[in-house]
Amino acid sequence: PKNLFPFRISCVPSSFFFSFHFYAGICSALRLTVPSHTIHGIEGQPLHLTVDYNFNTTASEIQIIWLFEKPQSIPKYLLGSVNQSVVPDLEYKHKFTLIPPNASLMINPLHVTDEGNYIVKVNVHGNGTISANQKIQVTVDVPVTKPAVQIEPSSGVVEYVGNMTLTCTVGKGTRIGYQWMKNGKPMHATSSYTFSSNNDTLLIVPVMKEDIGNYSCLATNPVSAMESEIIAPTIFYGPYGLTVNSDKGLKVGEVFTVDIGEAILFDCSADSNPPNTYSWIQRTDNTTHVIKYGPHLEVLSEKVAQTTVDYMCYAYNNVTGKQDETRFTVIITSVGLERLAQKGKSLSSLAVITGISLFLIVSMSLLFLWKRYRPHKGRPGADYRKGQTFSGHENAMDDFGIYEFVAFPDPTGVPMVPSQPVSGSDFVQGQDLHSTVYEVIQHIPEQQEVHQA
Repeated sequence: PKNLFPFRISCVPSSFFFSFHFYAGICSALRLTVPSHTIHGIEGQPLHLTVDYNFNTTASEIQIIWLFEKPQSIPKYLLGSVNQSVVPDLEYKHKFTLIPPNASLMINPLHVTDEGNYIVKVNVHGNGTISANQKIQVTVDVPVTKPAVQIEPSSGVVEYVGNMTLTCTVGKGTRIGYQWMKNGKPMHATSSYTFSSNNDTLLIVPVMKEDIGNYSCLATNPVSAMESEIIAPTIFYGPYGLTVNSDKGLKVGEVFTVDIGEAILFDCSADSNPPNTYSWIQRTDNTTHVIKYGPHLEVLSEKVAQTTVDYMCYAYNNVTGKQDETRFTVIITSVGLERLAQKGKSLSSLAVITGISLFLIVSMSLLFLWKRYRPHKGRPGADYRKGQTFSGHENAMDDFGIYEFVAFPDPTGVPMVPSQPVSGSDFVQGQDLHSTVYEVIQHIPEQQEVHQA
C-alpha cells in the first residue's frame, strides 16, 4: 500500500528447482511496516517501537531479531525469538522487552546512550524461507526548561545612539533551537536585526523608537517547547509631534481667536520617553521671556495688554538631549462683549416697551372707572332732561339720546334761540354764558326723563 514505509525483503527459496513465479509469490507474501523511520524519545521515559508484519503463506516457524547499531559501528544483538520463545542478550535482558508473536520492541528506561539505529528482522519458514527487515532511527532528548532573556544595557538605550543585545538562556535541554518573537510574531534578520549562529542572541544596531515592543524567546527541541517571559526594553526617544491645543477659542492653523473676559487653558504635548520638560515663552515688544514651566498654561484675556500676543511652547528631553518648539498667536477680540451688549440692549428695550404698555393699560382702566363711578354735579332745580356728552371715545351705541340747543349771544347783538324753550331757572344771573353752556352739556344725566316744572 502507498501509506506503508518502504522495506527490504530477502527471499531464499527452499529448493533451487522452484519456478520463478512461485519464488516471486513467496517474496511478495511478507509485509513488514513501522509508523516512522525516525522516532524521538525522552530521556528517562519508556519508548515503544511498533512493528507490524503479515504474510500469506503457511509458516512452520517465525523468527524475530532486534539489532542496535551506532554510527560507524557493528550492529549488536539485543534479543530475538523463535515462535513463542524469547532469547535475550544477557547484557540487555532487563532493558528490552519482546512479546511474540508481536514484533514490537519496548525500551525502558531510555537513556542518551540508547540513541542510534534499531534494526528489526523477521524470518518466516514454511515451504521456503522469506525474510524482511526495517531500520528505525531513535533520538533521545532532554526536554527544555523555561528560557530566560537578558538585555544589555539593562538601564535603557538612547535611539540612534546605542545598541542593544538580547540573550536567551536555557537551564536544561538537548538539541535546542531558538526563535525570537516580537509582539507575538517571529522575528527575522534585517539591516537592524542580527542573530547569532544558533539564534540564542539578538543584536539590534542601531536602536530606534520602532524597536519598542514585547520581546520573548521560544526554545524548542524534538520533544518539547518553552517560551520565556515577555520583556520590554527601555528605549529613550523624542520629543516627536509637539502640538498645542485649547479647549476654548477658535483655532485656525497656529492662531487662537478668543473673546475678552475668557480664561483660556492651553495644553502642550509631545511623544517622548522620558516625558519632556515644557517651557512657555511670551514675545512682547520684540523681546521674549519665560512666563511658566509645565505642560499647561492659563491666559486671562482681560489681563493681556495687547490684542495680539505671540507665544511659544518649548519641549526638551533631558536624556536624549533633543528639543522641539511650536509657536502660536492669540488674538483678543470684543465680539463676545458686543454680542452681550446687543443682547442687553434688546432686553432693555423690551423692558421699556413692556413697562410703558402696562402703564397705559393701568391708566386707561383707572380713567374709565373714574368716569363711570365719579359723583355727578347738578344745579338746584334742574329737572329737565340734559343732553348726553359726546367725547368721541364712547361706544357709538351711546351716542343716541336727547340733545339741547342752547342760545348764546351773537356778535351782532341778536340772540340765538334754542329749538325748545328753556326755563329761566336754567340760567344763573351774572354767570358767563359760555360757562353755563358747558355746565349744561357736561352734567346732563344719562337716560333720565325731563319733568315739567
